[in-house]
Amino acid sequence: MTAIRTVLITGAASGLGLALAREAGSRGYRVALADINESRGEQARQALAEQGVDCLFSRCDVRDERDLRNVVQRVARRWGRLDVMINNAGVAGAGLFESLSDEDWQWLLDINLMGAVRGSRMAITEMKRQGFGHIVNIASMAGLTPPPGMASYNVAKAGVVSLSETLRSELAPLNIQVTVVCPSFFRTNLGESLRTPDPVTRARFERLLENNDLTAEQIAVATWQAVEKKKFLLIPHAVAKKAWRQKRWLPEKFFQSMVALGKKLRR
Repeated sequence: MTAIRTVLITGAASGLGLALAREAGSRGYRVALADINESRGEQARQALAEQGVDCLFSRCDVRDERDLRNVVQRVARRWGRLDVMINNAGVAGAGLFESLSDEDWQWLLDINLMGAVRGSRMAITEMKRQGFGHIVNIASMAGLTPPPGMASYNVAKAGVVSLSETLRSELAPLNIQVTVVCPSFFRTNLGESLRTPDPVTRARFERLLENNDLTAEQIAVATWQAVEKKKFLLIPHAVAKKAWRQKRWLPEKFFQSMVALGKKLRR
């Protein structure tokens, strides 16, 4: 008899995290939701349970390694295995480089980059014990093709990409797979967490989030397809793939397009 697979998702109470949880449930997974927002997390758990999904919710702040350790251990105690760990929790930061404070940098890096580091570390402990697993890190196209006006966010997401590349080779001998997902902007509640010193930058960022090329649900489906195919890099948006290729093959043309954006920000 085939064992039922399990997934733990951080930032799972809303947005892409919730879409990933719903899609996992539809694929027969047991789902552990982790989020700092307890009311949203409990609502998400109830909604999944009503759809017949075996699930649990744990309050989890990815800045606290103890929270992540506790939720991984809770999953292992309840279901005996952790097949997939999705490090999805994240926040947004924007503004011209000289306007960003050390506090802004530390806050964003602690959640977006170190949250993935901590989540991966805790998951690997359990996956090594069981002899298999799959880590999924949600990065961003900003980590591959960094636009001006988002230095801290770009750096954090580039770090998640580099972390994923490193883990891919380190964990392959342990039968632990790695996938990194780099979506462009799409309609989500990421703007709720945005820190920026500039109201004009906030307005521009919120316009980016109105991108309707793909929904969170479509990105969730693509992510799970990538997991099943053991695909390493997923770039869901066609326009993002085009920008990535341009940066690699026509770097000067890509740079000039970023300079044009930089000039708009300086107006």
